[in-house]
Amino acid sequence: MKTILVTGANGMFGQDLVPLLKEKGYFVIETDIHNMDITKQVNAFFKENPCDVVIHGAAYTNVDGAESDPDTAFLINGTGSENLARITGELEIPIVYISTDYVFDGTKNTPYIPDDKTNPQSIYGKSKLAGELAVQKYNQKHYITRTSWLYGHKGKNFVETIIKLGKEKPELKVVDDQWGCPTWTVDLAKAVIKILEEHPYGIYHTCGSGETTWYGFTKKIFEVKNIKTPIYPVTTAEFPRPAKRPAYSVMDNAGLCQHWERAIEEYSEVLV
Repeated sequence: MKTILVTGANGMFGQDLVPLLKEKGYFVIETDIHNMDITKQVNAFFKENPCDVVIHGAAYTNVDGAESDPDTAFLINGTGSENLARITGELEIPIVYISTDYVFDGTKNTPYIPDDKTNPQSIYGKSKLAGELAVQKYNQKHYITRTSWLYGHKGKNFVETIIKLGKEKPELKVVDDQWGCPTWTVDLAKAVIKILEEHPYGIYHTCGSGETTWYGFTKKIFEVKNIKTPIYPVTTAEFPRPAKRPAYSVMDNAGLCQHWERAIEEYSEVLV
């Protein structure tokens, strides 16, 4: 039985990943800030808790907050990832690093492939790219899995927020000029496991298939939840945010995840 160490095990992604790993027969070492602070010395923890693989899901994910707190974003996403990359590289332990579509600038008009040039436009994106580069530099046995527009039952996310607003507000305005790939945490977890078991080291895009805008995503959510609140498309310029978002961050996932519309239908069937 292989032992897999998961960072960010208490996060939205981690809480869906860990049970799936256990179902597959893996022994899981669950870590989070309470038992392993990745921004500090992690070598002792690894010596006391030997493992065969690391899935690194811990991250600073406040996209707008990073603009006013870049030190924390880079400490967690950059330095923390480097710490893990160094020790796993030394011990020759494969590492899976969960990254983001925000490493791209959004200027393409066709889906991004793993080899496309990165050019993050936000502090968050830059900090996640720093993590990618550290993993590539210090551990040859690496998988980088970029995901996007992530939602799940175990954490705050766009789907739950928009459902709540749809029930409270008489109407909603939603951005319709940012294109991306909504991704369910369960689908991300399944894709990561599949990559570990079947694919060589490298960079992968693990996001929902297809593409949509936040407005299109909202329309589908309201359809499956039977919410009748009127929604109106607006531009990004009408809703300025501290962090710049890529206008088009659609990624080609090479069939690793199901279509985003089917995923939100499945998610909604068990949404409480």
